[in-house]
This record gives sequence, C-alpha cells and structure tokens, in this order.
Amino acid sequence: MEKHAHTPECEHCHEQHEHEHHHHHHGEEEEGHGRLIKIIVAAILLAVAVVIEKKTDWATWQYLLLFLVPYLVVGWDTLKEAAEGLFEGEALSEDFLMSIATLGALGIGFMPGAETQFPEAVFVMLFFQVGELFEEMAEGRSRKSISHLMDIRPDTAHVERDGKLETVKPEEVAVGEIILIQPGEKVPMDGIVLEGKSSLDTVALTGESVPRSIHEGDEILSGCVNQSGVLKVKTTKAFGESTASRILDLVENAASAKSKSESFITKFAKIYTPIVVALAVLVAVVPSLITGEWATWIYRGLLFLVVSCPCALVISVPLTFFGGLGGASRKGILVKGSNLLDKLSQVKTVVFDKTGTLTEGVFEVTAVHPEVIDQTELLHLAAHVERHSTHPIAMALRNAYPNEADDCQVEGIEETAGHGIMATVNGKKVAVGNSKLMDKLGAAWHPCEQSGTIIHVAIDGEYVGHIVISDRIKEDSAEAIAALKAAGVSRTVMLTGDQESVAAAVAQTLNVDEYHAQLLPADKVKEVEKLLAQGTLAFVGDGINDAPVLTRSDVGIAMGALGSDAAIEAADVVLMDDKPSKIATAVRIARRTIRIAKENIGLAIGIKVLVLVLAVLGIATMWMAVFADVGVTVLAVLNAMRALKA
Repeated sequence: MEKHAHTPECEHCHEQHEHEHHHHHHGEEEEGHGRLIKIIVAAILLAVAVVIEKKTDWATWQYLLLFLVPYLVVGWDTLKEAAEGLFEGEALSEDFLMSIATLGALGIGFMPGAETQFPEAVFVMLFFQVGELFEEMAEGRSRKSISHLMDIRPDTAHVERDGKLETVKPEEVAVGEIILIQPGEKVPMDGIVLEGKSSLDTVALTGESVPRSIHEGDEILSGCVNQSGVLKVKTTKAFGESTASRILDLVENAASAKSKSESFITKFAKIYTPIVVALAVLVAVVPSLITGEWATWIYRGLLFLVVSCPCALVISVPLTFFGGLGGASRKGILVKGSNLLDKLSQVKTVVFDKTGTLTEGVFEVTAVHPEVIDQTELLHLAAHVERHSTHPIAMALRNAYPNEADDCQVEGIEETAGHGIMATVNGKKVAVGNSKLMDKLGAAWHPCEQSGTIIHVAIDGEYVGHIVISDRIKEDSAEAIAALKAAGVSRTVMLTGDQESVAAAVAQTLNVDEYHAQLLPADKVKEVEKLLAQGTLAFVGDGINDAPVLTRSDVGIAMGALGSDAAIEAADVVLMDDKPSKIATAVRIARRTIRIAKENIGLAIGIKVLVLVLAVLGIATMWMAVFADVGVTVLAVLNAMRALKA
C-alpha cells in the first residue's frame, strides 16, 4: 500500500472526495425513491389498462396506446440506457435485452393470427424494475456493513501549542505533539497516554463490545472512542500513518480486488450474452422459415431473450462477496479483497508464529541461576549488555534490573540475529544469548529444567550462569486451535525462534499438531515453503520478522492492534484485536460466503436452463420467463444478503 505525504492540495482533494462521496450516496437514495414511485404508478396504470381491455372492444393500436402509458412510465430509463449503450458499443447489456424483448412483445400483437402481449410486455418491464430496486437496496445494505468503519475517521484534534489548546484537523498534528482527548471524542491519532485514565470503546476497530481500560503509559489507537476521563496523549504517528487511516485504506482497497468467482462471472457474461442473443435469433427465424408461424416463434425467441439475461449472476455474486467482507469487518477482521475470501475458504494448514501470536509477548524474568558470580551481578551484566536492544527479552532483563544509572562503561555492542548480544563492560567481554552463542564462544553451558527462554551469560568466554524468561500464553489460544480443528483445518503448526523446551511446553498446552523451534526468520520461510506443497496455507504472525513469511504464505494473517506496521502491510487479513480465536471466525465467514455464491450460481443457471428448454418447446409463458430472470435475481440477491450476517 502506497503512503502519501499530506499536502494542502491533497487535503483539498480529500475534502472534495468526501463531498462527492456524500452526494453520491444522497443521489443513490433519491434514485431509489424515484424508482419506487414509478413502479407504484405504473402498476396502478397497468391494472386500470387491464380492466379497460376486458370491458371494451377497441382496435389493436388503441390498446397499444393504452398500455404504452404504464410501459413508458416504468421503462423509459431502461430504453434510454439501452439506446446509450447501443451508441457506445455496449449493445448486449441487460437493459438492451429487456428493451428488445418487451418491444418485441408489444409488436407481436400486430402479426397475423397472433394474440396481443401488451399486459405481459408491461409486466416484464415492471418486474425488471422491481428487481433493480431490490439490487439497489441490497447494495446499500452491503455498503453500510463496510461503511460503519468510516465512522472511525476523527474530524478534529485538540493540540497543546504554546500553553494554549488549539482545535485543528488531525492531518495538521505532528508526531510528538501533545493532544487532549475529552470524554465522548474519537481518538484522532495513535499515541502514548501521558496523563489521565479512562475506558475506550474499541467496537469500531475490534468488534469487541467490552470497553478497554487505559492508564498512563498505555498505547492508544486512533478510531477508538474515549468514554470517561480526559486524556493527555503524546502522538507517536502522523494522522496518515495512524491505525484509523490505515484501516480505511485497507477497507477501500478491499472492494476492488475481485475473487475468482467474480472474475469468472464477468468473463462468463461477456461470452454468454452474445451466444444467447444469437440463439434467440435462431429460435425466432429458423423454425419460422420452415413452418411459416412467425408470430409463435418470434414470441418464443423473445421468451428466450428474457430468460437468458445473466443479471442474477452478475449482481448476486459480487454482492455476496461484498457482504462477506462487511460481515467480517464487523467482527474486527479486515480481509484485503474478495479474492482472499476464496483462498481463506480453502485453508487446510494454519501456521502460527509463537511470540505475540499464541503468547502475550510480555516477557518477565522468572528465575536467575548464577554459577560463578552472584544473582544481582548476573542480572546487572545482562541488563547492561541488552540496554539498547528493542527485543522483548531485552526489555524483560532491563525491567528485572532497572538501576542503569551506575558508573559501568559499556562499549562495543555487537548483536547477532538469532544468537544474542556481546559487549565490553568495564573491560570484560560479556556475552548474553542462547546456547548457539555459547557454543560459538566455546563456553561450557548446561541446560535448565525450568520451562521458559534460557538466556546464558559468559564473561571472557567463561560460563557464569543463566536467566529464565517466560512468556504468558494468550487466554484464547487453546480455544483458537480447537475452533480451527472444528472448522475443518487439518493441521496446526507452530514456528518459533525459542528453545525446544519452551516450544514443546507451549505446543503441548495448546494441543498444536506440530512445532519447530530455534528458527531464524529465514528458517521460518523454509518451513512454510515445505508445508505449502500440502495444500492452502495460512500463516499468522505479528512481528517485523514475520513479514517475509506472511508474504510467502497463501494467506498471511497479521495481529493488527499490537502487530508491527511491516506485518500489517504484508498481510492479507488483519485481526484488529489480536485474538487468535478470530482466525476460525474468518475461515467460517469465508466458507459461508463461497457457499452462498455457489448456491446463487447453481440456482440461476438451473432455473434458466429449465425455462429456456420450456420456451423452445412452447410450454413456457412470458410470466415464467419473467420469473426465470427477475424472480431468480431477487431470490439470489436475498440469498446474498445472508453473507452479511457474520
């Protein structure tokens, strides 16, 4: 996803887009009301015309004029669209097919020995408009299901400048400025709470209805609503990079990525429509030349046209996917395109990164085992060596020995990815890391019976003890694994850079099928590549080092709220509340969406083929043809609406 710098022109364009967006929806609503009024007026006029036809004995052309009134009231827009399409080279649209079929039905009454079809022609056009109305209503509801996320966009920010409080647009607030958030206001940008405590309504971001407590020092995400206390926040990201802006970007781009089914339907309609028009002409002309019954066969050809219109497929399938994306977003699951719902529905293997995904990623020192030096000295040296690292384990060591303000000299810090850190402390070469680092130095380390991440320490190549650091398993991790198995996922795998003993303990607790420990980022990619051969694979991760694996997997799932920016950019699916149990929900929604799309394809094609055969055999009537087209469209649209219910 591209990042754009905010310029005044950009802001102006954004405002203009918002303005146009509002007018677009307003215009759509007005159009829907107008269509409904036309349908009601035309239905009343049609009923009056049918009554007059029964009671009178007029000439055919007089009846034609009578039925033309309701026909033009309800069908004028369709005729206009058909004519415009013809001039623009898009002749084979559904408007064109409907116009030809209904005008043909109006004209049949003037052929020798033919019965008039005036009421049927008006009814076909009337019912076609009812179908269009249903489609508009369904699209509106689908759009609303995603546009609820648009409510997270904050309008203003109160920023402290020169001792005064200014109200500005969030785009104008720089990183590092202090903003004040009053109760009831949306959080305009991501930051750290400096003062105050409150509870946050995170439902728009995460789908969770339970408010989240927030205190001094906590991270706060844009798009949440501050419920109770006044908060003073130092911003950590510019508005364009904040959570709310990035989510809106993801959602706006999601609708444009087409699924295989949608692409298939679009291509299918382009090939199918010309073939059907050609067949309708053959049905009308060839038997007429043989039998001379032009009126009968032209009528059957017109029925063929009405029935074969592909609108049920063209409308309902994209609508189903749109509904699926909306239903998922309401649960706090952002899927970056309907093509990914296809893939997500086929997932057979789910691979998890351990730290921050299945576990909290909150490390703490649980045991200190010194050998040559005392416990305090061991912690003191480890904390000094790790003082500049941002790794969670380094932070745990620093938290266990917070007194860094001593006169120790720390220099020559060298970090080796996947091994550890070495530095010179007061002239002594101190190494802090895993067993691979100890082996490299030739330090005689030994294993620890306690479960956790073991951090070994050596001074000048001599082993001096180790520290045990543990990570808490997330509350719903076990539930997530069980739910995936219940959803039909055949294999769950855990990958971690941690030691074998830690990985084994977590895998056993959670009932994961398989685990691989002591992996570097490159090793994780290799493991995923091996597993890719065994079916569609989803990888779930949260850290910066997970970005390559997220990209390599069939479906990359990132823990969004606390995950790194790189992981969220690389992922296909973002879980806004970091709950692994949402993965099974995402798979379930995807499978349901695909099932509904397949039902619609089967329903539309099945009924159409049946009525087409009946039309050629002369059994079908215009009413059947109307049902096979518009009736099936309405049924398919109503079925597609089920995808909204996540």
